[in-house]
Amino acid sequence: MPSRDQVSYFGAGPAPLPTSVLEKASQTLLNYNDMGIGITEISHRSPEANQILADTKTALATLLDIPDDYDILFLQSGGSGQFSAVVYHMVSSWVEKRRKRAEQEIKAEASDRALEQKVFDRLQKEVKEELRLDYLVTGSWSLKASQEAARLVGAEHVNVAMDARKANDGKFGKIPAENEWKLTPTKKQGGTGAALTYLCDNETVDGVEFPFFPSVLGAQSPDDERLVIADMSSNFISRKVDVSKYAVIFGGAQKNIGTTGITIVIVRKSLLPPRAPLADPRLLRDLKLPVGPIVLDWPTIAKNNSLYNTLPIFDVWVAGQVMQSLVQSYGSKKIAGQQEVSVRKAQLIYETLDAHREVYQVVPDKSVRSRMNICFRVRGGNADAEKAFLAGAAERGLLGLKGHRSVGGMRASNYNAVTLEAVQKLSKAAVAHMARSCAAERGPHGIRVNALSPGYIQTPVIADEEVEARSKEGIEHVPSAALRKAGGAQVLGGVEGQ
Repeated sequence: MPSRDQVSYFGAGPAPLPTSVLEKASQTLLNYNDMGIGITEISHRSPEANQILADTKTALATLLDIPDDYDILFLQSGGSGQFSAVVYHMVSSWVEKRRKRAEQEIKAEASDRALEQKVFDRLQKEVKEELRLDYLVTGSWSLKASQEAARLVGAEHVNVAMDARKANDGKFGKIPAENEWKLTPTKKQGGTGAALTYLCDNETVDGVEFPFFPSVLGAQSPDDERLVIADMSSNFISRKVDVSKYAVIFGGAQKNIGTTGITIVIVRKSLLPPRAPLADPRLLRDLKLPVGPIVLDWPTIAKNNSLYNTLPIFDVWVAGQVMQSLVQSYGSKKIAGQQEVSVRKAQLIYETLDAHREVYQVVPDKSVRSRMNICFRVRGGNADAEKAFLAGAAERGLLGLKGHRSVGGMRASNYNAVTLEAVQKLSKAAVAHMARSCAAERGPHGIRVNALSPGYIQTPVIADEEVEARSKEGIEHVPSAALRKAGGAQVLGGVEGQ
C-alpha cells in the first residue's frame, strides 16, 4: 500500500489538500482546542464556531483584498445550488426595483384602490418584455447554469449572449471575441439592461479559463453597469481578482479551498437588504416567477452570519486553515504569490505536451487554456493509447488523470495543493510515455527509439552546490520543461550500474 508522499493526485474535485492541514485536522477531529471534544461535535452557534467563521472570512478577505462593501457567506448545496440561488435572488431584486419605480410613477395619477392593480399590470408587461438574464456559455458548467435558469424562469427570459461551441465546430474550447457577444443592451446603449450577466471563470470539464475580466462587461457609468455573477469554483484563490468588478462571486470549496460541504458566496452589500429589498414572495408567485428555498436565500444567510441552519463548521475550519496558510506563506504578495506558482506549474505541463505534439494534443485553444484543469488527448484520443498512458502514470503514483466522463481524454487538475514536484513527476512521465509510444510504433519497422534526459543527477560524487549551479546555468538550453530539474537516484526508475 503506497504512502501519501508516494502518490500525486490530479483529480478534478474533490481535490488534494495540504498534508499539513490534514494532519492538524486529524487532531482537531478528536480534540478541538483542548475542549475534550472534536470539532464536528461542537455547536455551530458556539463562540468557537463563530470564531472559526470570523477567522476564515478574514483570511479570504485578506487574500483577495475584498472591499468592505461586500459580504462573505457560507452555504451548503454546492456550486450547482448557486445556479438556482443566483436566479432566485437577482430576479427578485429586479422585480422589486421595477415595482417601486412603477408605484412611484403611477401613484400621482391613480387612486389608492386602483394603484395596486395598475402596478401589477405594468409589472406583468415588463416581466414579459424586458426581464432578461444574460449567460456566457463557455463550457459544461455555464451551460448547466443557463439551463437551470431556463427551467426556473422560462427559456424566453434567458439570453445566451455567447455560446462558445458556435465558434469551434460544436465543441467547447474557444471564447469568441467580445464584439461577437449578443449582450442585452444597457440603458446607456438604449436598452433596459439584464437582471444579471453570468459567466464561469474556469470550466473544469473543458479546460477553458477566462484569461482576464472581459472589458465589455466593465461599467463606464451607473446606466452602463452589468451585474456580473461569476462561478469561480475551480479557480478560487488561485490568482488575483478585482472583486469590485463583480456583483457576486461564488464557488464550491472542494477544488482549491477545502473539503466538500460548503459553498462560499461573495456578494455586494448593495444587493442585500436593507439597501436592496427583495420582492414579496406572493407577488413573485402571481407573476409566475420562482420563489427559492430559505436555505439558499442570501439575505437570510447574511442576517444570520451564515448560521441560519446547521453549517458544517469542520468544513469551514479546513477552508480557513488552507487560506490562512496561504496568507502566511505569501505575506504582502497575498494571492499573487499563489498565482505565480499556479502559472509556473501549468506552463511546465503545457510546455511538455506541446513539445511532443505527435503524441499529445491539448484540447482548448492556446488563448484560453486553463491553469487549473489541463485537458489533453493521447494519440488523438486513441482508446488504447490513453489507457496505456493512465496505466503508466498509475505505476508512477500519478492518479486522477482521467478526463470527465462527458468528454473523455486526459485531465490534469493543477489545484493549489498539487505540488511543483508532483507536476514535475507528471511531466517526466509524459516524456517517458512518449518514448515508449514511439518505440512501440516504430519498432516493427526496425527503428530503435532512445530517450535521453539532458539533466543532472545528484550522487555522492557530485556536490549539491555544483549540481545546482550547473542546472541553473543550463536550464535556458533544455528544450523540455520536464527535464529542467536536477534529479535524484529515485527518478532513474530501476536503472542500475550507470
